Amino acid sequence: MKQVTIISGKGGTGKTSITAALAANQGNAIFTDCDVDAADLYLLLTPNIQKTHTFPGAPIAQIDQQKCTSCGICESLCRFDAIQQKDGVFQVVEFNCEGCKLCMHACPANAISMQQPENSEWYESDTRFGPMIHAHLGIGEDLSGKLVSQLRERAREVAKERNAGLILTDGPPGVGCPVIASITGADLGVVITEPTMSGLNDLKRVVDLAEYFHIPLKVVVNKYDLNKSMTDKIEKYCQESNLELIARIPYDKIFLEAMVEQKTLSEYAPENSINDIIQDIHKAIQ
Repeated sequence: MKQVTIISGKGGTGKTSITAALAANQGNAIFTDCDVDAADLYLLLTPNIQKTHTFPGAPIAQIDQQKCTSCGICESLCRFDAIQQKDGVFQVVEFNCEGCKLCMHACPANAISMQQPENSEWYESDTRFGPMIHAHLGIGEDLSGKLVSQLRERAREVAKERNAGLILTDGPPGVGCPVIASITGADLGVVITEPTMSGLNDLKRVVDLAEYFHIPLKVVVNKYDLNKSMTDKIEKYCQESNLELIARIPYDKIFLEAMVEQKTLSEYAPENSINDIIQDIHKAIQ
C-alpha cells in the first residue's frame, strides 16, 4: 500500500480538480480529503456517506455558577482574556479559551471544569471510484491537524481491509499543521503550483517542509500558459532543486464547467487533450 498526497503551497492552484481527475484514473484505491478547514473534494466525487463520527474539539472551560464564589482568581490568571466579569458574574468567552486548564486548577471552589465540544464530524463514504474518508471541521474549531491524522489512520485501516494498493489524499494548502499531518509518512507528495510570484514562493516553502520530513516530491504547474516567463522560473527552480516537473497543464475553463456539473474532467470531457496530461501524471505517480 502506497500513500500519495496532493498538496500546494497556496490555495487556488487547482489541486482538488487535479486530485479528482486522478481519482477517476485509479483502480483499487482509497481517497482522503484532508483539507478539513475547507473540504471540497466531495463536490466532485459526490460521496454517499455510510458512517458518521463525531470529533471532539479543544477543551473549553466552563464555570459552575452554583459553586463560583466570584473571587476573580480565574480572571486575573487568564492571559487569553477568556474569563470576563459581566454584571457581577464571571463568564467564559469560549472563542478566546485555549483550553490550558490553568483556571480549573487555580479555582479554590472547584467551580471550573473542562468540556470538549463535538461540533466537527468525519465520514466514511462510498464514491463511484472507491471509498472516501473525509470530514467537516466545525466553525471556529481547532485541532485540524489531529483531525487529519484521524482521517489518515482510518484510511490506512480501510485500505488494509480492502487490500487497496493506494491511498490518494487531497491535502490542504500552505505549510501549517494540517499540511504536516497530511504528508507525514506519505510515500510521495505531488505539489500543484501556478505561474505567479506567490506560486513560486509558496512552492519553495512547501518543498522545504517536505525535505524536512524526507518526503519525495514531484511538481505540476497548472495554468502554465497564463505566464510562461514565470513558468520558466519555476522550471529553473525545479532543475536547481533536483525536483521532477512531471506536467504542465494549460489553462482551460473546462475544469470549471466540469466542477459545476460535479464531474471529473475525464467524465465531463473525455476527448479533451488535458486528459492525456492527467494520464502522464498518473504514470509518473505509479
